[in-house]
Amino acid sequence: MEKYNNLLNDIAELIEKSLFASKDVKNTVDKSLKLKKDIILNKLNLISREEFEVQKKIIEKLYKDLKKLKNKKAKKKTIKVKKS
Repeated sequence: MEKYNNLLNDIAELIEKSLFASKDVKNTVDKSLKLKKDIILNKLNLISREEFEVQKKIIEKLYKDLKKLKNKKAKKKTIKVKKS
């Protein structure tokens, strides 16, 4: 009976140690994957949504200004043609 109890204690101890080891492995893998993800995202040179919206507004304003300038230029050409 004592051998049986010792065997059960040994098995319980092995299971306990393996659980702690598996938690350590999981933590190590999680940290490693997070680091790899961060490295890849940094290489992609991504921007935040807020930065994107700011740039989008700037581009929209520049596009409107460009249209106004093109219209002004077109009007000047039609005025010159009429005078000639």
